[in-house]
Amino acid sequence: MGMLSTLLMLPVAGPAAGIAWIARKIGEHAASELDDPNRIQAALLALEKRLEAGEIGEEAFEAEEAALLGELAEMRARRAGA
Repeated sequence: MGMLSTLLMLPVAGPAAGIAWIARKIGEHAASELDDPNRIQAALLALEKRLEAGEIGEEAFEAEEAALLGELAEMRARRAGA
């Protein structure tokens, strides 16, 4: 009866398993992008360009820079502990 029930449930279980697989892959990709130090380095460069262009002041620059550097330090600590 196990094989018969598997065949009967295939139209429901098949797509559900596919959706779960896709969701896992999207989650893995998002996590790898969030843990990419190049993303933070690019944000730091963009921040510096905004400062040089006069779009933001020195205080705003320092606050955002500190937040980005803190995030980078946390990322490196996670990688060292993993």
